[in-house]
Amino acid sequence: MTKAKQRPLQGQIAVVTGAAQGIGYAIAERLAKDGARLVLGDLSRDGLKSAGERLRAEHGAEVATQHGDLSAERIAQALRKVCNERFGAAQILVNNAGGGVILPFLEHTAQTLKQTIDRNLWTAIWCCRAFLPDMVAARYGRIVNIGADSVRSGLWNHAAYNAAKGGMHGMTTGLAREFAKSRVTVNTIAPCAISTPQMDHFRKTKPQLARRFVSVIPIGRPGEMAEVASMVAYLALPEASFVTGQVISVNGGSTMP
Repeated sequence: MTKAKQRPLQGQIAVVTGAAQGIGYAIAERLAKDGARLVLGDLSRDGLKSAGERLRAEHGAEVATQHGDLSAERIAQALRKVCNERFGAAQILVNNAGGGVILPFLEHTAQTLKQTIDRNLWTAIWCCRAFLPDMVAARYGRIVNIGADSVRSGLWNHAAYNAAKGGMHGMTTGLAREFAKSRVTVNTIAPCAISTPQMDHFRKTKPQLARRFVSVIPIGRPGEMAEVASMVAYLALPEASFVTGQVISVNGGSTMP
């Protein structure tokens, strides 16, 4: 009898934020296929319930969830509590929660600016603060942040969004150096335009601007969610232990070193 091949993340615990739909769900699905037990966070209670049901039904995944606004420290700590009570300490944290208000800079309001920074930067800060102590204690961890290629390309209408994602990129290098001796790696994936439900809506409501966003991609198309998820899956592996402090673009060539 042939022995079943062990999946590369079998038995590991992965936390994915912003996991109810889009890129976050695609990441959770890929990690489930690779054998990870999942702890999912999102603003949407109903979205998390649906995502968990799909992952259990389609992939036999073990899933725990915590809904709420992760830009509040108490929600990030609640996510950690759910993780530790259901499965134990997490080995993998994917800071995907985000979503910007994409507007010309002077059309932003105080509210939309705060919303953009909260969603994209404070969520990652509080989740790193919540989960890093357990990783340091275990002397093992993988943190993967979902940043943005627009930080490098200077894409139209992205100044406020880039301020938030650029902060995440900067936090990546600082944490990577600080926790390297604890064997915790910290990296950021920077996607360009990706075919998500949000992108589909943007194409319908602002088609000319959406075409401009895709026009800077030499490959000539938006990326696919699975292409982002595959890079997360690699960085989450034990064998990615020598990759840390990096901002890795998944961008079809829209920016090049």
